Amino acid sequence: MWKTTCFERGFKGVSMWLTGMSEWHIVGNREDLWIKVGIEKKRLAIPPEFRSALGRKAVITRGLDQCLFLYPIKAWEDLAEKLSKLPLAQADARGFARLMLTGGRYVDLDNLGRILVPDYLKSYAGLQKKVVVAGVYDRMEIWDEQKWQGYKEKVESEAGDMSERLKELGL
Repeated sequence: MWKTTCFERGFKGVSMWLTGMSEWHIVGNREDLWIKVGIEKKRLAIPPEFRSALGRKAVITRGLDQCLFLYPIKAWEDLAEKLSKLPLAQADARGFARLMLTGGRYVDLDNLGRILVPDYLKSYAGLQKKVVVAGVYDRMEIWDEQKWQGYKEKVESEAGDMSERLKELGL
């Protein structure tokens, strides 16, 4: 089983709220949002602060940037619906839908709030000794700790350029 080796409390940067559609959203803007956990075998302990957003069942799948995405059922169903409407004749649309949908697996949270992470997903994300769980609006992302640190440093160094490009999208 995966065992929590370090659990950072005091989630001042985490906000969870319930929308009118009965969906939980998790966001945060501080380092204490990410929880470092140790991996032993295939179980991952979901932090108690995130469990109410997931309920008793969730979907774990391949994510982008070599991480895993963990979705509450409703968010997964919404994503799957959008993916089903992508144009079948477009190769990128087919490829992205395959990446997300064929990698997906329903998981149950046990009484201790743990999920079983399949070997193929553990391998895809390169999960090693420690992982980081980040709340990202409608999903959680599960990262190998070293990959997360590298990704975070890269994104932080490119934040100015990214914001300029996002301005074109109306942000």
